[in-house]
Amino acid sequence: MAKIAAGAVLGAGTLLFGVPAALGALGFTAPGIAAGSVASGMMSSAAVANGGGVAAGSLVASLQSVGAVGLSGTAATVVSGIGAAVGGAVAAIQSRFF
Repeated sequence: MAKIAAGAVLGAGTLLFGVPAALGALGFTAPGIAAGSVASGMMSSAAVANGGGVAAGSLVASLQSVGAVGLSGTAATVVSGIGAAVGGAVAAIQSRFF
């Protein structure tokens, strides 16, 4: 049981801190979308598809918001919960077979 709890804690922490870090690495940064990044390619595609601008509430806009200011309290709770569930499940499977 302790391994499952440890897996859940590790999963929650990994996603809670990993999601904003991964978005930053993709180019969704506090000052804006980084030139030449994956994020800039996504922004360009979204703008072309939307007739010249990125729609508010779109995937690109939402990812940029998280990259700029981090996860909201609700989003952090959801992301942590998903991480905990996945981490706990992986630990449970591992403890059963290994």
